Amino acid sequence: MDDQHLTGLIRRAQGGDVGSFAELLDLHYDTIYRFAWKWCGHRTNAQDIAQQSCLKLAATLVQFRFQAAFTSWLYQLVIRCAQDWQRAQRRHEHDSLPENEPTADAGRTEDSIYLAQLFEQLDELGEGMRETALLVHAEGLSHAEAGAILGVAEATISWRVHAIRKHMNKREALMSGGV
Repeated sequence: MDDQHLTGLIRRAQGGDVGSFAELLDLHYDTIYRFAWKWCGHRTNAQDIAQQSCLKLAATLVQFRFQAAFTSWLYQLVIRCAQDWQRAQRRHEHDSLPENEPTADAGRTEDSIYLAQLFEQLDELGEGMRETALLVHAEGLSHAEAGAILGVAEATISWRVHAIRKHMNKREALMSGGV
């Protein structure tokens, strides 16, 4: 879809055209769900985050001002919904392992467990680390793009990526019996 068509679609949806909103959601739902799943690694929880994101999109689409790419704005929205979901989950902790997607193979199950462990470590490093890792490593965005989405300088993203790598290398060395 070209930018002009997308802009028109967004403007019509902002104006209350239900069909345009449905088309916009159809175009971007896979992105919303994929990012939600990468955030939590659990199908049911990702569905909950995606549903909340869709509701928030409907409620806040009028706030989109075309100052950034729509997908960048959408990532911000999904991140906020995922953070809200995570805060709510902390109040209702459950110890189940992440479940893999219905079409996933055994390797995906291992990836899901690894992802959950990685997120736990990233959360220990501080605020913004999980979001940075997801945008840069999982979504393949540049440091500048991730910075724009998260509202921080590109240098902050670069520092976070460096801190994440340093932490992971240190942890790997400890696990392998090194220094």
